[in-house]
Amino acid sequence: MTSETLPRLEIPTPRPPFTRGAVARALIHRIVAGVPVRLRYPDGSSVGGGSADGPTLEVVRPAALFRRVEQHPKIGLGEAYMAGDWHAAHGTDLAQALLPFAARMGRLLPKPLLSLRRIVDRALPAGTRNTLVGSRANIEAHYDLSNDLFAAFLDPTMSYSSALFDHSRPLADQDLVEAQHRKIDAILDSAGVASGSRVLEIGTGWGELALRAAARGADVLSITLSREQQALARERIAAAGLSDRVEVRLQDYREVTGEFDAVVSVEMIEAVGEEYWPTYFSAIDSLLAPGGTAVVQAILMGHDRYLATRNSYGWIQKYIFPGGLIPSLDAISEVTGRHTDLRVRGVLAFGGDYAETLRRWRMTFLEAWPRIEGGSFDETFKRMWEFYLAYCEAGFASGYLDVAQVTMRRD
Repeated sequence: MTSETLPRLEIPTPRPPFTRGAVARALIHRIVAGVPVRLRYPDGSSVGGGSADGPTLEVVRPAALFRRVEQHPKIGLGEAYMAGDWHAAHGTDLAQALLPFAARMGRLLPKPLLSLRRIVDRALPAGTRNTLVGSRANIEAHYDLSNDLFAAFLDPTMSYSSALFDHSRPLADQDLVEAQHRKIDAILDSAGVASGSRVLEIGTGWGELALRAAARGADVLSITLSREQQALARERIAAAGLSDRVEVRLQDYREVTGEFDAVVSVEMIEAVGEEYWPTYFSAIDSLLAPGGTAVVQAILMGHDRYLATRNSYGWIQKYIFPGGLIPSLDAISEVTGRHTDLRVRGVLAFGGDYAETLRRWRMTFLEAWPRIEGGSFDETFKRMWEFYLAYCEAGFASGYLDVAQVTMRRD
């Protein structure tokens, strides 16, 4: 991806002080008054409910920050971080500073203001619909950035989804490779994958699940829309001597035919889009052999939050995952119940493990930045990805977001 294809960071238009810029400032001050975080301004003054030695956010350009928030209430804060209008103060971890806000999401503003959400919410862009053509463009925008970029901060399994840690042991004693294999094995076990199993994987990633399924003696068809992922996954599979058991296709889930004993999909449903959830689950249902099992690992949010945000455009969708939408478990159950014969038979939730996974990715990303930097990967890109990883980490650490392996079978 070149710098020309990255989303452009908009420059806020100056507004008179009596317009919404002043309102944005007042609202932000009201919000921080109720959380243990402080904002510190260039003149040394500070506001907020935190202590002097607690988490502190440095506001570098107050006017620009408030103009961005006034113009795009759900996007402006992240754009302001990308532009350097604010940052975490020395000694403050960004995710820890965002955690109190994530924990109070939905309660940060008075109810009368929340009822006006539809006035400031922006509709999802029609150009990011997950049609056959749109899905390819949306996936390429993120996953085809560079295999080297992802390799710089992921563990050697190249797993870009939540790990599953052993909570009977200290986290510090567990590396990501072990925890990622535990996650994958839990999926394969739930799906009943064994020698001779016919497995469809929707969303290849970089091939680790397909490798472990093939090592069990399964025959795997893995599909992806990312050319970068397909190329590296094929290389890794060939290096393991498993090319006779794994085929990696550049193919949409809507184009697959055949019959499979197990269908597995790891954190791909978030890229499907609500409009196509019935199609996605119907495809799984039609491809599953009698007696087969499907396991979908999905990022989830509470149903009330899903209903409140499902039609609005946010920073993550603009800059990280175009066309993305996080479902609720209730939404998955409703869609499968209405459009398929699949029923949810098991749920393994481990959202706290995603917070730890994201923390490790963020620390590694920042350490590796000198090797990543160059070309389109500039300082704005660095701040964008730091905010993305910290923002998501806070979401999972607070419980606002969850992740679960959802096992489904027919009645």
